[in-house]
Amino acid sequence: MRSYATNAGKALAALAVLPLILTGCIGTAQQDDKPNIVVTTNILADVVQNLAGDQAEVHTLMPANVDPHSFEISAQQAAVLNEADLVVSNGLNLEEGLQRQLEAVDAAGDNHFVATDHVKVLNVSGSSDSKDPHFWTDPARMIDVVDALEEDLGQVPGVSKEQLQADVLAYRSELSGLQQQMSESFEQIPEASRALVTNHHVFGYLADSFGFRTIGAVIPSGTTLASPSAADLASLAEAIRSSKVRAIFVESAQPDKLARALAQEANIDVQIVELYSESLTLPDEGADSYLQMMQVNTERITQALRN
Repeated sequence: MRSYATNAGKALAALAVLPLILTGCIGTAQQDDKPNIVVTTNILADVVQNLAGDQAEVHTLMPANVDPHSFEISAQQAAVLNEADLVVSNGLNLEEGLQRQLEAVDAAGDNHFVATDHVKVLNVSGSSDSKDPHFWTDPARMIDVVDALEEDLGQVPGVSKEQLQADVLAYRSELSGLQQQMSESFEQIPEASRALVTNHHVFGYLADSFGFRTIGAVIPSGTTLASPSAADLASLAEAIRSSKVRAIFVESAQPDKLARALAQEANIDVQIVELYSESLTLPDEGADSYLQMMQVNTERITQALRN
């Protein structure tokens, strides 16, 4: 682990250029006496902002409405990543375009928090060896991550453990409330209708936590970079017909052409419903925080499946 005294000096230099080279920046990067935390995804950055945003400059590499599977870091962003006092990433290869840079952070012995190291991991639906990185669709697992983050954030120089503890307690309460809100909403859906078909396998943890069956995905993979075969689509169309699926849930950041073609192939009356699954939106676009994203998704899933 590198020394924090060295980090502080590096951070001061890096902060001078952060506004020019980081996209989707949370925080002003003008208060150079605060520690610098760099987060890969905008979902985790929102969580970290709620925990330590008053005490640290929190920056996210991925802007709003971006697919984390296909995002690629710039050389300038990579340089700033290496200067962070703490790097927070999702893990399990969600940040497919960042793997080399994150491995470099680990090789340098820098402080690196990997969220999926702190949750009970599931396999991608239908796979025996592919781990699912989309843990955040289950608020209970996000609470596990918050509990683990408190430990790492508390070791960053300049962060008051007392204030951090209070902020973590408040945010954990909001996450617990979200979990309860989702349970109560999904109880309106008859058990026979609790069936999910999605653009790709992104809601496995939600299904596991709230008792949904995963019928299939248009892209039968845990990554959007895979491609379905004609046989894959035909098999899913048959599963939709036999299971009497009422909706196909697509992602706001992904085109829905395949899902619409699948609905036509299945030859059934099925809704195409947009969810916010892998990225927050810009302000006023519907899901600019983790809590709002989950609340909107819960409402749309319930409305689509309860009748």
